[in-house]
Amino acid sequence: MGTPGSQKINRYGLAFKLKAVQMSNQPGVLIKDVAESRCIHPFMLSKWRKQVRDGELIGKLPPIEQPAVAELRRLREVEQQYKRLQQEHDLLKKAIRFASDRKQKSLPSSKQTGKPTRSR
Repeated sequence: MGTPGSQKINRYGLAFKLKAVQMSNQPGVLIKDVAESRCIHPFMLSKWRKQVRDGELIGKLPPIEQPAVAELRRLREVEQQYKRLQQEHDLLKKAIRFASDRKQKSLPSSKQTGKPTRSR
């Protein structure tokens, strides 16, 4: 059993770091998406990007996989569409609830119907 507060420390190879940095430098790709796809924290990727800019991480860049970059872009679009649909769904639920509340308040159940009663 580990000690309280101990953390698992992953060590990533140079090729892994460089590939993640290279993917995150592609136009239209967000750091968050690359980090999520590589199962790392976005801060870690940002740190690696800074190290590459500062010349601390140097190595031969692996060839970039265009399908992977395209997939990340597509994933971002799908997530945005999903978020928009969720918002629309929530708005429609609120509108339905509002309309049904108004309808119940205006129901003549406790009021007189206004129809004249016949006397015999």
